[in-house]
Order: sequence, then C-alpha cells, then structure tokens
Amino acid sequence: MRKILVIVVVVLLAACNSAKKGISGSTSKYMVENLGKMDAEELSRNYPDANIQEGTDMFEEGTDERAYSILYPGTPDELHITWQDKSRTEIHDLRFSNNGKWQSETGINVGTTYAELNAMNGKKISFYGFGWDYSGAVDWNGGKLEKSGLRVFLNPENKPANKFYGDKVIQATPEEIEDLDLKVASIMINYAI
Repeated sequence: MRKILVIVVVVLLAACNSAKKGISGSTSKYMVENLGKMDAEELSRNYPDANIQEGTDMFEEGTDERAYSILYPGTPDELHITWQDKSRTEIHDLRFSNNGKWQSETGINVGTTYAELNAMNGKKISFYGFGWDYSGAVDWNGGKLEKSGLRVFLNPENKPANKFYGDKVIQATPEEIEDLDLKVASIMINYAI
C-alpha cells in the first residue's frame, strides 16, 4: 500500500511540474531573446497564428539587401526579422515597436522610461539625436545592459528643440531630459555582431 501511495505522489508531482512548464512556456513564447536560434521553418511551426509575411528589402541605410519576415503584421504584436541569408536560416536582427505581447528578459519594454533604463543599467545612459535612421539610439556606457544584446531607441513625448536632432550623442541637462519625457519606442536585438 505504501509503495502505491509513493508512486501516486511521484506521478502527481511530475504532472504538476509538467503543467508549470506549459504555463511558463506560454509566457516565454513572447520573449524576444528566445527567437535568436530559430530559422524561418521553426518560426512558422512555433507561431502558426502569426500570419507571417516575407520579402526582401534594403537595410543599413539602403546599403544591404536582406530577406525579412514580419510576424503578426498590422497588429500590436508585429515583429520584424531580417535574415543573414536568403534561405532564412539565421536571424540578422529583430525589432518591435508596439506595446504588444513581445517582451525582453531584461524587463525593458516599449514605454520604459529614461529613468527606468538608467536604474536597470546601473549607470547613466547616453542617447543619440532624433530625426535620422537610428533616432534616439541608446548607448549603455558600460553599464549592466551593455552585454544584453539589446539596442533600444528612445522617443520624446514632447517636441524636442532643434539641438536634439541629428547623428550625435546628445548633451542635455537633467531638466532638459525630463522635459523631453523620453520613453522606449522600439527594441532591437542584433545577432550578426
């Protein structure tokens, strides 16, 4: 009788652990870091409802032609992937700019504030000017997030003065930065580095 009871308990524990894995797996499905090792076939298999659109276009300021895939196009969960090869076997980079299901393991999401980024990084960040291809790009300055693989782009909620535009690191007072009301507008992971 005791052996049967032990077997029942072991089976129940295994079932509970299996159920927990299924729950955590459903939330980690939308962690962008989990996509890095997938090819186009695996994406289709893991995201059958994503209505994936594919094509080729020019990237890197119009200097490099790459294949791309868009998951969940036209929805808050839209995610862009560019590929290192036309066979779509290795991801070059991925990015998203809507506050949908996609998240980062770091806790950074679309809408994260400038102050929150500094706290997460453990060191003051810098950012580039607005109005160009890498508008609002963040430099982690050797902080905790330097090796995260994330490239984050800020957007001002309030209209910036002319001095905040262009391909340069912005020099601003804390008051000017607070007036800009900066928030993460898009997140990118580059796997080709």
